[in-house]
Amino acid sequence: MKLRTIGLTVAAVIAAAFLAVRFTTTGSGLALAMLGGVMNATAASAAPIDIGPAVGSAVPALHLVDKAGAAPTVKSLSGPNGVVLVFTRSAAWCPFCMSQLISLRNAPAALAKRGYNIAAISYDSPEVLAGFAAKRDINYPLLSDSGSVTIDAFGLRDPQYKPGSMAYGVPQPAIFVVASDGTVRASLAEAGYKTRPPLDAVLKAIDALPAR
Repeated sequence: MKLRTIGLTVAAVIAAAFLAVRFTTTGSGLALAMLGGVMNATAASAAPIDIGPAVGSAVPALHLVDKAGAAPTVKSLSGPNGVVLVFTRSAAWCPFCMSQLISLRNAPAALAKRGYNIAAISYDSPEVLAGFAAKRDINYPLLSDSGSVTIDAFGLRDPQYKPGSMAYGVPQPAIFVVASDGTVRASLAEAGYKTRPPLDAVLKAIDALPAR
């Protein structure tokens, strides 16, 4: 059983590397479908984790830049009830992050019915995020945290990457449901970086919130 587990892990790594190339060079529907299969195959082993600001606490001030060079705040990003903040690693080289961001294109309409907007945050430059958004028809804000100031303020920096690494400064992926006054109402995160809470889980978390 141990050998089978190791073999599957190696196969998954090879598949992810192959898909990263396919994702950035061809953007084919087949590559996206295969990546979804890899993510689903690992989902059973992902466990919820508790990271970032606690539910009921106030989120730190945001130090972010949008594609127009503006610095958004929680208030400016929020719908009537708040905003869903999605911290992801990179839209430039992480195929799991790219798949997540694409899968959330259905989120704005579903969240708007509940009074929320959505925005994603990564350490990528505004130029990288603008290019990805245009290529993949992303219909919600992708915000740049160059220098990982907001990532650090939220306590999300992934400690496994050291200075000099391409991934130095990436967050551990996490999603926060934040009220328009800046209070964390719910948070969702899973161990590792290959699986992310799906939109359905975010909607269920919001639907379960007590009225304010």
